Amino acid sequence: MRTDKSRKRFVFLCVAPATILFFLFMILPTLNVFRMSLYERGAYSPNETFVGLKNFQHLLQDAQFIRSMQNMILLVVTVTLITFAFALVFAAILTREKIKGQNFFRIIFYIPNILSVVVISGIFSAIYKPENGMLNSIIGLFRSMSDPILWKGEKLVIPSIIIAMVWQAIGYYMVMYMASMSAVPISLYESANLDGAGRLTQFFQITIPLIWTNIRTTLTFFIISTINMAFLFVKAMTSGGPNGASDVALSYMYSQKDAGLYGYSMAIGVVIFLFSFALSACVNKVTNRDTLEF
Repeated sequence: MRTDKSRKRFVFLCVAPATILFFLFMILPTLNVFRMSLYERGAYSPNETFVGLKNFQHLLQDAQFIRSMQNMILLVVTVTLITFAFALVFAAILTREKIKGQNFFRIIFYIPNILSVVVISGIFSAIYKPENGMLNSIIGLFRSMSDPILWKGEKLVIPSIIIAMVWQAIGYYMVMYMASMSAVPISLYESANLDGAGRLTQFFQITIPLIWTNIRTTLTFFIISTINMAFLFVKAMTSGGPNGASDVALSYMYSQKDAGLYGYSMAIGVVIFLFSFALSACVNKVTNRDTLEF
């Protein structure tokens, strides 16, 4: 009995500091965001006026907020699909094919992940520069560039951000999938070869099902983190411009806070929180399947 009580006391003492910190710096601020979304208040004013759901009603009529949500959803869906498709393909190639310098390619692909968003944004801003950027310079070798392409203009700014985000994320998930694929028994592939299954069939019928738990976990994590990463890339590369064309919900929330609409910005934060929670639940539901063992 004494040993059992001592063990429980030890576990409690280990868990208590993290629980207290989580409550103080995560739970309380989140609850305060929900509370403040029901008030009208300036960013630097202590005066609060209860307005109920007025802030949320205003959101439904705010064209720029709707546009920022559309941009955020587009970035989350597109970046996730492209990143995971390339990460899985590259991981399969480097794991199963006999390629010289596999470790070199692993390092090269992983390097973008260790760079900060500010550095990556600076690199791609230089690449996209209209006058003497690398992209326009390469295109200029094949055709006249009297009117340089505005890669960060209203029409191309979202695709340009997508490319930067995908480049930053592929290597990390490729390495994770390589670790999972390396654990798949080679005998399964040998049996599939004897049955006449091609590499593509083996990839979808053996590799993907056996590493599905890892894919599912990383997919949920990546989708949520992309919401934050989209804000960081937009802030560093375009600041929401031109004319709000690259604004995402988080950057628009910060702009409203800076404009003195603190309660309104908290309402945007609530919408983003609920959207993230609902999206995570949907992804977990859609990707749920029986775990295969080998």
